[in-house]
This record gives sequence, structure tokens and C-alpha cells, in this order.
Amino acid sequence: MNVKIIPSVLPADLARLGEDCAALDRAGVDRIQWDVMDGVFVPNLTFGPDIIAACRPYAACGFEAHLMCWRPEELIPRYVDAGCELIIVHPETLRQPHQTYQSIRNLGVRAGIALSPATPLAFAEHVLDLVDLVLVMTVNPGFGGQSYLRTMEPKIAEARALLDRGGQDIELEVDGGIGPDTIAGSAAAGADVFISGSALWRYESFAEGVEDLRTRAEKARTA
Repeated sequence: MNVKIIPSVLPADLARLGEDCAALDRAGVDRIQWDVMDGVFVPNLTFGPDIIAACRPYAACGFEAHLMCWRPEELIPRYVDAGCELIIVHPETLRQPHQTYQSIRNLGVRAGIALSPATPLAFAEHVLDLVDLVLVMTVNPGFGGQSYLRTMEPKIAEARALLDRGGQDIELEVDGGIGPDTIAGSAAAGADVFISGSALWRYESFAEGVEDLRTRAEKARTA
């Protein structure tokens, strides 16, 4: 799969989220990630569906929602209605994971499974026929700006091997501390989709950041 660079909007200026979404879209991002936190599964509280719906007209690229929420089943349709084409949920938050991932697809969007650092890869292995993306977290969920956990690179490599054995068209995404000094490690381990938050905002422009991160990931994958 081609390298995809996806910004998290957690570091954005909340007073101008729409404008930032438009600028990210112009910079050539592949889609935009919304980190949705409920204050229960993780301590912070962010981004209800109405905010996402208000920003949807500002960008032509896709939106994905990473639901860091306890028992998110009833929330999922609202985020689909808000304009998210990919819904990512943590299996340990669900009553019935298989049913939930299937229900996401039944809404006409793609489903993703998120694995926190302590969540075994086996959780994903059991639902590969129901998901379109596996997200390996390289930080603990719930806070932006954390340091990248290099100890997750073997887990990324194991996930890559699992997906390759199955032959499914499933994206392997990484999220947490991804920037110019860390993206190569996760790319070499087998990831093809990269979430960048704080690091992308530190570049002179979004376009410069997207190009630099994409180049670094592509170089690491072909090394």
C-alpha cells in the first residue's frame, strides 16, 4: 500500500478548526483524524459529532474518527452522520466486538480496530474479516504530545506479518509520537498509514510537514 499521512487535529486552534481542516486538505493529507475522548475510557474529553459535522464542508479529504470511548456503540451512527468515513474503536470497550465491527460496515463506512500498547494483537486476529484497518497505538491513548514508544515496533512488525499472511486489503496504521525522528522506525516495521499530531504543527507549513514525513516513511519502507 502507498504511504498515507494523516493529521490528528488535537493540536489545532479550536477557535479555527474549520480553517485548519481546509489548510490540511490543501497540504495534501490523505484524510483527517478526529480523536474522540469521552472522559471515561480515557481522562480527556474532546470532539462531539456536531463539531465534526461543522468542519466537514471545509475539507474534501476523508475524515476518520478514533473513538476512545467506553461502550461507543450508540455513538457510532452519530459520527457516521457527521461525515466520518472510517470509525476506529477499541475492542476492550465493546460488549460484542464482532457485532460492533459488522454494524459499522453495515452503516456504509469502513471499520478499524485500535490496539493500545497493552492490548494483545490477538484481539485483531479474531476480527480481520470485519475490519479495514488495524491501528497500533505507539503511545497510551488519551493525551496528545506523548513520546513515541519504540517498544511497539515489534508489535507493528507482527501485525504486518499477520496481515500479509491473510492477504486482506487492510491498512496498518500507527498513532502516537509520529514525527520526523520516529516515522522511519514504524515504517520499516511495516506500517503504511501514519498519524501525526504535534510534530506536524511544528513544521513551517503543513505542506512541508506532509511532504517530509511521507518522504521519510517511503525511504524507510524501501531501505
